[in-house]
Amino acid sequence: MKYQALIFDLDGTLVDSVPDMYIAVNLMLTDLARPVISHAMVSQFVGNGIEQLVVRALSGDMEPNPLLTEQEISRANALFCQHYLAVLGQYSQLYPHVETVLAAFAATPKALVTNKARRFTEALLAKLGIASHFQVIVCGDDGAKKPSPEPLLKACQQLGVEPAQALMIGDSKSDLLAAQAAAMDALALSGGYHQGEDLRQYNPEYLCDQFLDIITAINR
Repeated sequence: MKYQALIFDLDGTLVDSVPDMYIAVNLMLTDLARPVISHAMVSQFVGNGIEQLVVRALSGDMEPNPLLTEQEISRANALFCQHYLAVLGQYSQLYPHVETVLAAFAATPKALVTNKARRFTEALLAKLGIASHFQVIVCGDDGAKKPSPEPLLKACQQLGVEPAQALMIGDSKSDLLAAQAAAMDALALSGGYHQGEDLRQYNPEYLCDQFLDIITAINR
């Protein structure tokens, strides 16, 4: 294999985490006497951090409602976090073959880079039992979020590899743009939470339809 380290996204890549977020979002909206939203809308809204998810849920659209006040957003964010912690890991599931692929690369250093806050990330990883696969975990509240290259560069530094020696594996535009900005190869998964975009337009080195395809793609 040409890579000395693998860097994985979390939501939409390793884990189908929308079910937990769907419940937490709608409990939050109910608390605020706002209309609930569909599972499909929540799937579209995730991928840029919880703060963006909350604003989009309040707006009922990808574009923020300009009439929302900071006070409304702050209250909604607090309510979402309260509900999310209560249901975290109850309905989320690993995608098929995730543990097989992680085990296949047991000898390769691995990092997890996510826009999710650390308290949610660590709790979810513990519930799913995969934390031990990662030597480094970089979260959304550790600094800049993807699509900034900063979290990928931080992961490489902590793993002791150059960006050109690592591969970013993700399901979204943010993952691919972050990899490009870090001068790092990327593998895109066609499923997950890509907000309806065709990831081929970002020219990833690899495009896989199934998680298990990662093994063949990297070892080709």
